[in-house]
Amino acid sequence: MKKIISAFTALFSVLLVMAQANVYPAGPQINTTVITNATVHIGNGQVLDHASVEFKNGKITRVGAGIIPDQGANIIDATGKHVYPGLILSNTNLGLVEINSVRATIDYREIGDYNPNVRSLIAYDTDSKVINTLRSSGILLANIVPQGGILSGSSSVVQLDAWNWEDAAYKTDGGIHLNMPLMMNRPSRGFGGGGGPQQPPRDPVKEGLEEVSGMKSFLMEAKAYTENPSKEETNLKFEAVKGLFNKSQKLYVHANTVRQMLVALEFVKEFNVDMVIVGGSESWQITDLLKQNNVSVILSSPHSLPTSADDDVDQPYKTAAQLQKAGVLFVINDNDGQTRGRNLAYVAGTAAAYGLTKEEALQAITLNAAKVMGIDDKTGSLEVGKDANIIISEGDILDMRTSNITNAFIQGRDINLDDKQKQLNERYKKKYNQKPF
Repeated sequence: MKKIISAFTALFSVLLVMAQANVYPAGPQINTTVITNATVHIGNGQVLDHASVEFKNGKITRVGAGIIPDQGANIIDATGKHVYPGLILSNTNLGLVEINSVRATIDYREIGDYNPNVRSLIAYDTDSKVINTLRSSGILLANIVPQGGILSGSSSVVQLDAWNWEDAAYKTDGGIHLNMPLMMNRPSRGFGGGGGPQQPPRDPVKEGLEEVSGMKSFLMEAKAYTENPSKEETNLKFEAVKGLFNKSQKLYVHANTVRQMLVALEFVKEFNVDMVIVGGSESWQITDLLKQNNVSVILSSPHSLPTSADDDVDQPYKTAAQLQKAGVLFVINDNDGQTRGRNLAYVAGTAAAYGLTKEEALQAITLNAAKVMGIDDKTGSLEVGKDANIIISEGDILDMRTSNITNAFIQGRDINLDDKQKQLNERYKKKYNQKPF
């Protein structure tokens, strides 16, 4: 009985911590809104000084200098401020896990190796308190990715102001995620002296190639299934990947080493799929092959040590600039399990200090991300006709010293930028009578 009571108490505590009763999705845009007198960063490399952005019915209608607002429009004076497209987090388990140490809040993987029919979107929790901390950092869209196994499932892009996963869906099941085996020995960290039975020596290269062979066999069967007009039975796993063969879906291959990526490129040649490398820490070594095969790269963790002990210690910071110079389409991501993506803009700022221009770094977390995920026709830059996914910052968003998001709009809706951390800050400032920062 005591164990049962303790379990219910723990569950109640988790639900209590997750509560944010005063933060809820905004209603649709009603009045035309015009942001005036701002430094406008289009997202495609252009910067407009003393410019305005007008949007109505959730769409951007005018961008530039000398815009005269319509009568009755809602005017936001952004003198001295910067306007940007909403940032995009391109690889995350947001909404699939709330607290890593609480098993009941984790829902990002399924049992088994081949789960292409698993849809991360269905498990996406719009009530996650992490979502609001990301919005406060300027992140308005995210690609929700499943994990585990060989084929993890499909990812979907969501907008971060929704009542449920149906409302959140921005592009559904746009990519299938494949985890490439390491195919190399991991360094031993044990101290020996174990009393158990000695394990036979493993050959990770052989095991990895066997897994790759299994992946190819699965895709060949799926392709044959797709091309068969008269199917006697429906195969859910094959149905889930049929978009790979007509390129309505992309194949996201999670790989970091050159060896892994070279094996991944074989899939492009054999199955003619659109591929995105996720991780790509050693992608700078094979930029010519990536460019030749039209493969994009999502740099998952630029704030990390290099993969190889022989690489420059600052190599992860320089990789983005090397991909830019080679003409490879790339995206910068923040995959740190502790920050949960909220340092995305600052990670891009580091890349700007190591070879990228600031506008190229901004593009790597906005328009480039939209291109990779196939949503650049409606977001990623501040251009007429696109969704009004817009953020206003008091200063340079790539610099943590000046970045302070004052306003954010998703499809024209003026969203609430409050979050649990801000609420706690205000609570204890009140309790201890502290002056505002």
